[in-house]
Amino acid sequence: MAEPDSGAESADVAGDAAEALDRPLPEAVRRRVVALVSDAFGGLTVAELPAQLRQYARFTPTRRARFGGNAMAAALETDAAFRRRIAERLRRDQPELADAVESGTPPAAADPVDVAAAACVLRPPGWVKLVAAAGEEVQRADAERAGEEGRRELARLREELAEARAHTKAETERLRTELDAARKEAESLHRKLRSAQSDVKRGEAALRRAQTEAEGAKAEAAARMSAAESETRRLKTRLGEAEAALEASRRAVREGRSVEDVRLRLLLDTVLEAAQGLRRELALPPVSVRPADSVEAVEPGRLSPKDVAARALSETDPALLDQLLALPQAHLVVDGYNVTKTGYPTMPLEKQRLRLLGGLSALAARSGAEVTCVFDGAELAAPVLLAPPRGVRVLFSKPGVTADELIRQLVRAEPPGRPVVVVSSDREVADGVARSGARPVPSVMLLKRLSRLT
Repeated sequence: MAEPDSGAESADVAGDAAEALDRPLPEAVRRRVVALVSDAFGGLTVAELPAQLRQYARFTPTRRARFGGNAMAAALETDAAFRRRIAERLRRDQPELADAVESGTPPAAADPVDVAAAACVLRPPGWVKLVAAAGEEVQRADAERAGEEGRRELARLREELAEARAHTKAETERLRTELDAARKEAESLHRKLRSAQSDVKRGEAALRRAQTEAEGAKAEAAARMSAAESETRRLKTRLGEAEAALEASRRAVREGRSVEDVRLRLLLDTVLEAAQGLRRELALPPVSVRPADSVEAVEPGRLSPKDVAARALSETDPALLDQLLALPQAHLVVDGYNVTKTGYPTMPLEKQRLRLLGGLSALAARSGAEVTCVFDGAELAAPVLLAPPRGVRVLFSKPGVTADELIRQLVRAEPPGRPVVVVSSDREVADGVARSGARPVPSVMLLKRLSRLT
């Protein structure tokens, strides 16, 4: 392409001086001008390009517009030859728009930004007005668009505000409901706290009463122990006097004085009575068993278990059990599950055993009798880890042996004549132990007796 002559270039410069923008191009128009220059860039040789734009010759149009936009806008404004080359390319690419802009009558349907960009490149007479009008149109469109967006944003904000108010109202109602529930729960907890404080005060009062009673019992026991010690010392003194008198009587006998025989007899009776009183006071057991005691017989005036049963007491009267256990060396054998399933069958087996053994322990401590409780081992799913209570022997039958048979073995192991009481409502067990000399009693009798201990 031939270089333009200097006269045309001077005319363009003069025309540009006559018409010049009094404000910067609108940003949308500027971007469109840069795009036109970037698109037309590829149709020019390197020599036709201004020196400051030659470094962008190998760039793609998009990359060229992004990195060289300011330089292309400045070259379009200052280099008239470069602007004419861009204008010629615009006339070839968009002849209708170029003709309309140069004639001063741009089509009404054309984009104002395209019209302003074409006017900025072609520079027809009155192009500044076209750019200004396009800028105003762009600003008006931007304002309308911004207003529309503002209205939409306002409507959205109003909807969000309504939703927020509804949510706040619902949240307030929920919090009010939770607050009411919390208040009710707090009132309930306060009531429970007051009740617990009352229980604690009652417990403290009961503890003080128990402590007072315990101190009184200790004082009474100490007084009784002191009285017993005094009585023991008195009896020892009398025993010493009796021994001295006995020794004197022996000397009198040796001397043959008959008058002293009477005194000796009196002193001997005194010693015997004192010894018997001391035995009762100290509760001393017999020193030995006589051979005649092992012979089975009924002594006149002595009650046997059958004699006790003949008294006018009901078969289920607990007083009868007390009389039987009051016999010397009495042995109480209990059919465990027969008693527990009669008295409290709904409880688990473990709790049945614990409840029965606790009652038997108290009964053994009260009566002093030997107590054996027998449970059927077949009722167990696993070995029982049980610490027997004090005073109670606990036995479980071996595999293949029933609790009834174990009870009969215990009765047969006792010497003839010893009082043995078997508690069971099983008729077969009762008949079997009766034939062996034991006294059977029903389970109801033991349950009634244990109920008096609680």
